[in-house]
Amino acid sequence: MALVAAGGLLGFSTSASAASDYGYPSISYTGVSNPPTSDKPQSKLWFNGGSWWADMWTSGTGWQIYRLDVPTKTWVSTGVTNDTRASTLADTLWDGTHLYIASHVVTVSSDTSPKASVSGQPAKLYRYSFSGGKFSLDSGFPTTIMNNSSESMTIDRDTTGAIWATWTQVSGNSTSGFTNTVYVNKSAPDGTSWGSPFVIPVSNPHPAPDDISAVVAYGSNKIGVMWSDQLTGSVRWATRTDGTSPTATSSWKVQDAVKGNKLADDHLNLKSLQSDNSGRVFAAIKTSLNDTSTNKSLPELLLLVFKPGTGSFSQSTIATIGDCVSRPQIILDTQNNLVHAFHTAPGTGVSGCAYSGIPGAIYEKTASMDNPVFASGRGTPVIQDGSSANMNDVTTTKQSVDSSTGLVVLASNNATKRYWFSYRALGGGTPPPPAAPAASFTASPTSGTAPLNVAFTDTSTGSPTSWAWAFGDGGTSTTQNPSHSYSTAGTYTATLTATNAGGSTSASKTITVTTGTTPPPASGITAGASTTASNPTATTTVTLPKPSGTAAGDVLVASFTADQNPTTSAVPAGWTAIVNNLSISTGARMFAYYKVVGSADPASYSWTLSTAVKWGGGVTAYRGVNNTTPLDSGVATATNTTYTATSITAPSITTASNNAMLIGGVGFDSSSPAATPPSGWTERWEAPDSQIAEQADQVQATAGASGTATWTFTAKAVSVWRTALKPA
Repeated sequence: MALVAAGGLLGFSTSASAASDYGYPSISYTGVSNPPTSDKPQSKLWFNGGSWWADMWTSGTGWQIYRLDVPTKTWVSTGVTNDTRASTLADTLWDGTHLYIASHVVTVSSDTSPKASVSGQPAKLYRYSFSGGKFSLDSGFPTTIMNNSSESMTIDRDTTGAIWATWTQVSGNSTSGFTNTVYVNKSAPDGTSWGSPFVIPVSNPHPAPDDISAVVAYGSNKIGVMWSDQLTGSVRWATRTDGTSPTATSSWKVQDAVKGNKLADDHLNLKSLQSDNSGRVFAAIKTSLNDTSTNKSLPELLLLVFKPGTGSFSQSTIATIGDCVSRPQIILDTQNNLVHAFHTAPGTGVSGCAYSGIPGAIYEKTASMDNPVFASGRGTPVIQDGSSANMNDVTTTKQSVDSSTGLVVLASNNATKRYWFSYRALGGGTPPPPAAPAASFTASPTSGTAPLNVAFTDTSTGSPTSWAWAFGDGGTSTTQNPSHSYSTAGTYTATLTATNAGGSTSASKTITVTTGTTPPPASGITAGASTTASNPTATTTVTLPKPSGTAAGDVLVASFTADQNPTTSAVPAGWTAIVNNLSISTGARMFAYYKVVGSADPASYSWTLSTAVKWGGGVTAYRGVNNTTPLDSGVATATNTTYTATSITAPSITTASNNAMLIGGVGFDSSSPAATPPSGWTERWEAPDSQIAEQADQVQATAGASGTATWTFTAKAVSVWRTALKPA
């Protein structure tokens, strides 16, 4: 799959006619009430121990801690589950010693549809220690922050070790009216217990039902709480000094960060510049100017910078009404002195929009932290699903970033129910060495009579820089894709060692060389032509072409992999299921069928799926198969849903006939082809993109147990099936 560089970020196009993908697709999700990368001020990511981590929803399990495996661009579950409530969202904080996750039940309120917070719904604080590359929940946790649902909640830690939390809480009903109030709570050191929640002790802590708040620790000893107040057209900012009474009015100083008609909305995000002794605070906010003005040059997103030395805010425009952007997030690159702003806007193929906030793609803009002037336009696309323009709710980390961390942002496509993310290294330092490549290769042919000329093709992943081949007969090569001639009959093991700065790995295949001409086995099965097809755009129809040269009496074996777990609602005439609805993960499913070709078969065959999804598949024709009982054995399957598997082994089957044709294939919850069939098997096809399926075969000369068969690949979620065809 071709990679396209865009502003230093990776994007790839699934087809010539489709929009480009930017970033990387990750795990799918189901069963969670809200988009799992929301809400706007919250941070779902953190960096420690040389890795990026995230709080992500796992279907059927709950919120779990995941680690980003950078070489494979894969989020890997650690198996550590915190909250199992599907109605929650969370804010995360890594303070250098502990991980804190504040999880709260969500009630979303708006001005047009206000909803009261629900009591008896505790917000919980989970605290984890980190050792040996693993997180473990500390004794006595979770603790309870408060006992009501809220639209949002954020946390930070002050210099006394207390954890601070803020949220807005709506009370009332449609008869008496609704009141929204900014609440705060403060814990004992390190979150071990909490006091009683209290209303922030400032004048007019009652914004509109739609408004939310956020908290940030800044400078050497300060806590700041910011909230939107659409009733007064202001974004308000209240600060206090660590160690003063949290509930005393005299401890808090309140001011307007910005104020004016329609300058407030309910989108804000705070970051603190920890390395700046003056304690600057950066806030990205969305205005409501698009609701009252058609002037496309007015600001839609603003960057506010608080300078404690002057006690005032400066402001600069991130994007305008004409850019149709929403849901801002910011992250500070202290090494390169840049503020990175991320936001939602329509996809790259859309110039305008029906309204700001419409899902589409995630864009990035940067500016100097000292003089934050952003270029015009939406910015550089960093996350986009080319086949489903529904990306939204970008999230990142509270921490500053530099060349030692790189930069990661996470978003979700709530139409396809899949996470996506962007990752890249940052300049200014020596990057860590790459991971060792995963060696793999193909050989063609793998058997024949001497002299046998074999072409070897490197298919290694992980960017090897050198290749060392040992052909098993004393011959060697250091070219990437060599050819080698075997002059003497025998069984040889060809080995490739692929190397880069991170190390080396090896892979091997068996080459069988015979003398003279070996006649085909009596009543033997031979493989004919194959075809593949795929559709990177969601559709309910899977159409696979008939292989060329197919004749009546041939047996076709078809398999395909479909995204998002559909079922087949209609199967073409004459096809019999080998495996039907074999789940790969919560995000993909595979299917396999066979058919005896008739005298007037169509040029292609179509299956109907229960929902519109992306898919990939293929068909192979076999000749010499028993038309009455095409299958010679039972069917065996296996599945690995961890997204970290690099191989899968199909169980042994038992054939009833000599010279049966073993057949099988794998399907991935992935759009990146990578399968290598078992040793001695011939790969007939591998679907080129969308959701990957692959098929291979091998003749078994003597009836009986076949033994297991192992496919290898780069890390993915995978399922495998196998059976055997019966000779005529």
